Amino acid sequence: MTEETPALSIIIPMQNEAGNVAPVLEELAGAAEGFPPYEIIVVDDGSADNTRSEIAALAGRIAGLRLIAHPRPAGKSAALRSAVALARGSVVCTMDGDGQNPPDALPALFEPFLRVEAAGSQGLRLGLGLGLVAGQRTGRRDTLSKRLASRAANGLRRRILQDQTRDTACGMKAFRRAPYLALPYFHNMHRYLPALFRAAGFEVLLVDVADRPRHAGRSKYSNLQRALVGIGDLIAVAWLIRNRNRAKPQEIKLPR
Repeated sequence: MTEETPALSIIIPMQNEAGNVAPVLEELAGAAEGFPPYEIIVVDDGSADNTRSEIAALAGRIAGLRLIAHPRPAGKSAALRSAVALARGSVVCTMDGDGQNPPDALPALFEPFLRVEAAGSQGLRLGLGLGLVAGQRTGRRDTLSKRLASRAANGLRRRILQDQTRDTACGMKAFRRAPYLALPYFHNMHRYLPALFRAAGFEVLLVDVADRPRHAGRSKYSNLQRALVGIGDLIAVAWLIRNRNRAKPQEIKLPR
């Protein structure tokens, strides 16, 4: 990590993850030693435990660490949006704050965006046409009921949205900052990023990443909660994409 403007912003939303703060950030810092210039933005989404103080305690040990705090819980999509809006990197990587995402998988996500130029001082440029690299979990460590519920939900989403993605709930993703901020924002939009980026005309690359047990704590959502929220969101996203794609402008060359 250097003091120069970061090319990469790594964003981690956390809510009541006090027991995971140090293990997640210390592992990330170790894995990031060979990364391009980066910053780490952790969002405390209105935690009721010591998550915020645990993050602050690492300020002198984790290079490039920034903290954003919501006064009350606003949800993962809101946490990501807050961080991306303040991020300095042109490429953003996201990962969950529970320790289930291995940080050494991050290069597979951001490297497709970064190309070393043969000459010039910039050294980095964005991959053309690519909007999103989405992690796809392998070797899921969840309970059988959660895996079955996830499989059913993903199958229904794929059939309706045609997003060609088997796992949109994986927290590991990379995308270009500007196109992300141009997407329509809504609660739980993070679950539909592949479909939204495709609808906006960008390429989406899928990359397998490992899945691990949580370091500490427990999941904040039950299968029923996910299902009830997911049905309404799926209908809304399908409507949004259908109406967005209704008119595709084409420039007609006029005679001169």
